[in-house]
Amino acid sequence: MLRFVKRTLGLSRTESVRILMYHKVLPEKQISGKDFLTVSAEDLEKQFQYIKKNYNTLFFNELSTHSDLKYKLILTFDDGYLNNLQYLVPLLQKHQLKATIFIPTGLIQSDGADHNRDMMTFEEIRSLNPEYVEIALHSHAHRNYSQISLQEAADDLHENIRNLEEKQIPFTKVLAYPYGKFPKKGEQKKAFFAMLEKAGITSAVRIGNNIDSYPWKNKFEIKRIDIKGGDSFNIFKWKLRLGKIKL
Repeated sequence: MLRFVKRTLGLSRTESVRILMYHKVLPEKQISGKDFLTVSAEDLEKQFQYIKKNYNTLFFNELSTHSDLKYKLILTFDDGYLNNLQYLVPLLQKHQLKATIFIPTGLIQSDGADHNRDMMTFEEIRSLNPEYVEIALHSHAHRNYSQISLQEAADDLHENIRNLEEKQIPFTKVLAYPYGKFPKKGEQKKAFFAMLEKAGITSAVRIGNNIDSYPWKNKFEIKRIDIKGGDSFNIFKWKLRLGKIKL
């Protein structure tokens, strides 16, 4: 009975893959007001220390070859912010962890001349150490896929892939939906997923705030756990256990 309760609560699910979703990372002193998209570098380091002791981080492209690995966790960061290069990557190297950065190619800077820019350049993305960082897809124009036509979504995804290929940036064909949105009704959803399949997308992630298991039951509806700026350390640990704050 105790074993059943533990599995229900997500406390003993070694076959599970926890996928955490982050965006920006900045030192605490640079964060003003309530900014749920920005986790402080100080909080992130504390979270990484806990993850290092309790989980094994890996890339999406390692899942099939590490199927026997217990306590699997994937760190994901959306959008390719410059502060990921400045603050995330050093922490990954320091704690020997891995993370996947989802890139919306239309938002990426063409050069680094603008010192006030928010995003990395393609050159900076290409220079990221593949030992610690995996690159994956996040659309081209960062449009809501549930609000545009199937052809527009297909063209946008193709542009995302084409840009990374042209810039000679190795990437995994995993897609993070912009805003976590995609068509969810009947034939529209079926046609959308068929388009992803045709494009060679191996899996796609949403939000969902829950824990999924690998092999994926629904490979184009994989849930991530949203780690927000301002989450206390206890809330962070609770989210890791359950995928959400409340039962």
